Amino acid sequence: MFEHKKEPLLTKGKYIVRILKHLIIAFSVVVVSLGIGVIGYHLTEGLNWIDSFLNASMILGGMGPVNELHTTMGKLFASFYSLFSGIIFLVIVGIVFAPIYHRFLHKFHLEIK
Repeated sequence: MFEHKKEPLLTKGKYIVRILKHLIIAFSVVVVSLGIGVIGYHLTEGLNWIDSFLNASMILGGMGPVNELHTTMGKLFASFYSLFSGIIFLVIVGIVFAPIYHRFLHKFHLEIK
């Protein structure tokens, strides 16, 4: 995926394209994760779509649920979705920062020679 340490550093244009691709991937992960939350809240708690979206967005953003949960399935879903959201946050950070970190290490390696 990334260039080998013996290859030259990417040009700025190609580097920007790489970052944009990673941002698109990260955004896609957010959208899919949000979709899982919206559907989960809608099915387990019977919330309407906008309330499901609000709750899923708040959990995914790290804020916590807005509506009080009444069903056991809803509470279980919210618990697992919260754990899932914490892991997804780390995945998204990794996706976004991977090309930046790689370029830094690659540039540092080239300067040592």
